[in-house]
Formats: sequence, C-alpha cells, structure tokens
Amino acid sequence: MAANAMARETLFALRQTIARIEGRASTGLIATAENPSRAELGAPVTGNPGQAVLPVGPMELDALMEGGLPLDALTEIRSAQLRDAGAASGFVLALSVRLLARRAAVSGPARVLWIGERVVAMEAGLPHAAGLMDYGLEPHHLLYATPRRLEDGLWLAEAGLGSGAFAAVILEINGNPRCFGLTESRRLSLKARSAGRPLLLLRQGGEEEAGSAFFRFCVRPAPAQGYRLPDGTQLGRSIGNPAFHVTLEKSRLPAPADIHLEWNAHDCLFFLARPDALSAGKPADFGAGFPASADRSDRTQPMGTILAFSRAS
Repeated sequence: MAANAMARETLFALRQTIARIEGRASTGLIATAENPSRAELGAPVTGNPGQAVLPVGPMELDALMEGGLPLDALTEIRSAQLRDAGAASGFVLALSVRLLARRAAVSGPARVLWIGERVVAMEAGLPHAAGLMDYGLEPHHLLYATPRRLEDGLWLAEAGLGSGAFAAVILEINGNPRCFGLTESRRLSLKARSAGRPLLLLRQGGEEEAGSAFFRFCVRPAPAQGYRLPDGTQLGRSIGNPAFHVTLEKSRLPAPADIHLEWNAHDCLFFLARPDALSAGKPADFGAGFPASADRSDRTQPMGTILAFSRAS
C-alpha cells in the first residue's frame, strides 16, 4: 500500500514537472486518499492553449477533459465486455450529436461516418433509425459502413478525416486485434490532427493498451430511473434517460476518475446522474415476477450419490 502511494506521488510530481516545462497549467484534480481510482470533481482545469475543444455538458466532466472533447485528436471509448457494446455505442453517438450540433452552427449541416465492425454487428446489432431519432440523431446524418477487413476500415477512416465532409469519424474495432497497435493508433492520431477533425475510436470488448488517444474512456451501463413528473415524483413503470458509468482512464490526471452521466436527447447534453439513481442500485424496470407454472412436469431432480463400481469383466 505504501509503495503504491509513493508511486502515485512520484508520477504526479513528474506530471507537474512536464507541465511546467511545456508552459501549461497543471491539472488540479488529485485522487482521493480513500479511493485512489476516483478523483475530486469540480476543480478548475486549464486546457492546452490554442486547442479547439467542445464542451460536453456538465462542468465536472469538462473539467476532467481540460475544457471538453478535443476537435483535432483521437479519443478512445471502450467497453470492457462485448455485452456492454450498447452503452459504449450510445456514449459515442451522444458525443456525435454534440459534434453535429457544433458543425451545423459553424458551417451548416454535416454527417457522421461510422465505420462498423462485422463481428460486433452480429453480436450487438446495427443502428436502428427509430432508435437514433429518439436518441437525438437524425438517421440521414449518419453514414454507416462495414468494411470486410480492418485494414480497409483504417483506410476509410483516414479518407473520411481527410475529406473534411464529416463532423466526426467513428472507427469501431473488436477487442485488441494484432493489426491495430501503437503504430496504427499514432498514424490515425496524426491524421486527425492534420485534418482538424475528431476521430472516435470505439473499442468493443477490449482491454487497455498503449495508444495515441488523447483521452480514453471506459463506459459501462448504469441504472436508469423513471421519468420525473412536474410534482417531482416518478412515473411508475417508466424508463428515463440513458445512464452511463464513465471512467476516464487516460488523461493528464494522476489517477482515473469515475463519473455517472445521463444523456438528455431533448437538450442534446449530458447531465450528472441524480443521487437517488446511484443509490437505487437497480433500473426502473427490472422485470415482472411470474408465478411458477402449474400444468407442466416437475423440474429434473438433482442426481444422488454416484458410486464407482468395478467392471464385471
């Protein structure tokens, strides 16, 4: 325990020294003593001078991201397990809605290029037009492509960034393939920087690995609460806004930081999850309890003691 604390202090001191050498403000978030994996939220953080960023929503998240989502860099969003692909995809689509709104305000309507992965599509499904509209994204603003090979997807991502026709490019990969390592990540990061466009790397069911992403998030589903009525009560048997448990794994912070968010499709903004949603511990609709069937055969009984008999011959 003491060795881990000393290592964190040494790492934090090195980060502070590098910040002074680069002439930028150091981060103001320090890991808490009782839980080093969480960070104090709300401390002001100054981003890199001259770097264009997009405020995502709550000040707590923007502070963690040094002002917001970088508009000319590679950002990685991953899910630890493939069954959490829906949460990671929803978080990426929410960021895309924010990027589309900014692009429309600056230079008119644009589109988002999503380069999908066939294995993920077979396991988690494809984007659904009605669901996209409920999420705040018009279907005609999303261009979905499914290349046969990851190498083709890498080429398509570079071409999409260089064209300047898209507000953002989403590159989806499955796990940690050998053909996508530090070299490919660095190449895409340089392409995003030179093109001045954001690239969102969506890693489904993958582990942490070294890369050139400016930020890396791990997204897991969180319990969603029911809709709030004007009197403050919840509408029974209803499901409210999508909720996410987001961990900022890679940044200039001395330790990872956790935050719970809700996506409001009407306002196209993230909000902090309500405290009652975090304390509930279960979703709004956790399924109905059905009685046991009365007109079917009894379930198989457990086997008794098995004895090993010697062979007769």
